[in-house]
Amino acid sequence: MTAVAEPLLSLSKYYLPVYRPRQLVLERGRGARLWDTQGREFIDLAAGIAVCSLGHDNPELKAALLAQADKLWHTSNMFYSEPPLQLAQALVDASRFATRVFLCNSGAEANEAAIKLVRKWAATQGRPPEKRVILTFRGSFHGRTLATVTATAQPKYQEGYEPLPGGFRYADFNDVAQLEAAMAAGDVAAVMFEPVQGEGGVMPASADFMRRARELCDQHGALLVLDEIQVGMGRTGELFSHWNWGVTPDIVSLAKALGGGFPIGAMLAGPKVAEVMGAGAHGTTFGGNPLAAAVAREALRILSSEAIKANVQRQSAALKAGLEAIGTEFGVFEQVRGMGLMIGAVLKPEYAADIGVLLDLAAEKQVLILQAGTQVLRFVPPLNITDEELAEGLKRVREAIAAYMAAR
Repeated sequence: MTAVAEPLLSLSKYYLPVYRPRQLVLERGRGARLWDTQGREFIDLAAGIAVCSLGHDNPELKAALLAQADKLWHTSNMFYSEPPLQLAQALVDASRFATRVFLCNSGAEANEAAIKLVRKWAATQGRPPEKRVILTFRGSFHGRTLATVTATAQPKYQEGYEPLPGGFRYADFNDVAQLEAAMAAGDVAAVMFEPVQGEGGVMPASADFMRRARELCDQHGALLVLDEIQVGMGRTGELFSHWNWGVTPDIVSLAKALGGGFPIGAMLAGPKVAEVMGAGAHGTTFGGNPLAAAVAREALRILSSEAIKANVQRQSAALKAGLEAIGTEFGVFEQVRGMGLMIGAVLKPEYAADIGVLLDLAAEKQVLILQAGTQVLRFVPPLNITDEELAEGLKRVREAIAAYMAAR
């Protein structure tokens, strides 16, 4: 490691040690390529965990940011400013279901707002607290706040943070029988899940599960809440992931790709719940920040385009085919699954314990990938990734797998 990188890495001692990053310092990027402080070039098939939806140093997003930076940075929500008003209208118009939007700073905040809206709505329906249960699913991931980590039905994220908030119930994802049984008591106010589980291993909802969830919510007077923080904004091939199933939700949470790398979150509320919260019922200091809103509005415009949709479809096929070819050559993958440019390569059980080794080898071969669950390599590249960038990324993934197999 060069003398430039060493002192920078030493500064990590000032971080609360809640992360285990690869031992490199990224400095700049362009498109689906990144460079570290040593000048090494990386292919980015992680996109900041599905955040940098339009790549790095995108000229259109940068222009929107710089134009707004010359005008207004912050006002608080005690006053209106132009960018968040325009973004709210654009999101409602694009959504096909929402009538109002709450802007915030992150996915966890968007889900926190959704949880609070469910509970407030249930209260206005005259339901006592014990009948305001929110049903979520094992393998889910909804955030790191106390409420959202409780909604996240994975004990590893909850351990040590007890006592957890009450009012949540869990069932197995994609299990229609468990879904029906969990709602039979009549105390469920909302069903909440990701159309494609991310941290749960890149697992799409089945058509039957999605359809039945909507039917049961209607039957039991409950709300359907879809967490599209990772899977929305074009990631699965449609601007909103639930369009793939033809199901209409009551609430949708967004973040990640919406800002193209600039922090922002949003909760979209349909007509059943849009008027439930009045002045003072919820709030945020930085949510709807003019800088974030200006960038997100431009990102939404680009992500809504047919060009992005077509690229996602084409590159999804190329990514799946490339990973399947690697799996066939080395016998390392059990399955390649996912939707759009959210793809998981499931390691065979005998290799799953070495997933961290594979991530390190990938970084050594100068390609950035992610983990999902305990045995899945996750690929969520920029949605505008080029043919050449993807081909080079797959080449480097193959080199990492080859190095791993040779060392066994």
